[in-house]
Amino acid sequence: MTDRDPTADRDPRLDPAAMRKQYRVAGIDANDLAADPMTQFGRWFEEAAVQDLVYEPNAMVVSTADAEGRPSSRTVLMKHYDGQGFVFYTNYDSRKARELGANPYVSLLFPWHPMARQVLVTGTARRTGRDETAAYFRTRPHGSQLGAWASTQSTVIPSRAELESSYEELSARYPEGEQVPVPPHWGGFRIAPQTVEFWQGRENRLHDRLRYVAEPDGTWRVERLSP
Repeated sequence: MTDRDPTADRDPRLDPAAMRKQYRVAGIDANDLAADPMTQFGRWFEEAAVQDLVYEPNAMVVSTADAEGRPSSRTVLMKHYDGQGFVFYTNYDSRKARELGANPYVSLLFPWHPMARQVLVTGTARRTGRDETAAYFRTRPHGSQLGAWASTQSTVIPSRAELESSYEELSARYPEGEQVPVPPHWGGFRIAPQTVEFWQGRENRLHDRLRYVAEPDGTWRVERLSP
């Protein structure tokens, strides 16, 4: 007697092996790329944001690894990018921050699925300065400023009620309109890219993958990867 396959009666629409989309979009010509990856990223980011094709185009998957090489991933919101890299903010006691403290190598993934695009970044992380952190903190909504104090990110808590109680106490201490101090345990990380890959879905899974690679002299080399 053999065990019955528990997926035998599954709706065919729920079968991962049968799920596929045929991408029919224009590809990437290396001759059309910007000279550096951050300029090229800006072009794609503008398309994703202005055309309103992607929900939260600044959402990125941040993958880190601890000192033993065990990885972890989570989605965070990029809050700034420039020629020096990508910036996000977090609690410095969080898992990702502790892992970056032990191992600064990090990867980022911008999953722009509605556009059949991805941007994949590898690089190293360093903390932003306190002035830069404070300037950004002041732009956050009042509630988000309080949330940065209320949450001991990544730690185990006994209940949701305790989290909300902490928030209410802070709300009473710093009512709307009153300046909330920047938490000393909270700040930013800037990811300086070493490689940036621009992935464009193409028909028959013959995707375009063009990757910028940093050279020692500060220039960038572009290489095409097989899909």
